[in-house]
Amino acid sequence: MSPKPMARPGGRSARVQESVHAAVRELVGETGREALTVPLVAARAGVTPSTIYRRWGDLQELLSDVAVERLRPETDPADLGTLRADLDAWAEQFLDEMASPPGRAYIRDALLGDPDGSNAGQCSAYAAEQIDTVLHRAARRGEAVPDTERVIDRVVAPIMYRILFRPSPLDAAYARALVSNALDQS
Repeated sequence: MSPKPMARPGGRSARVQESVHAAVRELVGETGREALTVPLVAARAGVTPSTIYRRWGDLQELLSDVAVERLRPETDPADLGTLRADLDAWAEQFLDEMASPPGRAYIRDALLGDPDGSNAGQCSAYAAEQIDTVLHRAARRGEAVPDTERVIDRVVAPIMYRILFRPSPLDAAYARALVSNALDQS
């Protein structure tokens, strides 16, 4: 098993990671994912192919690492004043992002280059952190809140299942129905 890069390395390691990640993103945009090779990425990033092999192991693990970074939320969930509104907005955005063609590609890459399951775990942690933010805000407002695992089981898991195995069009109404199910205390 090849070594995994740290989530947020510092110094030269951070510069190498960023330049290689940027090279992957640029090349995917220019030539498509199918045309990527380690030597092509290395040349664009200004590193040797051995640097990539040593750090990521192979192209699929590199693509997986890039995907996990791209799946990291950039902002906190919206604060719309109620648990229902916040979770509805979060679930709709999550569905839109994950079900989009780039989102599906990132999910696929994150899972394919993940022999030990750490990337899948990191993606799950991103969703859990976002849900925790929503639930903690609602609890501070005095609202009754489900636990994070209930929301993951009733909102995130069905969305991911549908994206991966039943890729029919999914819409905001579907996301809101899942939130209603998660908030149903029966």
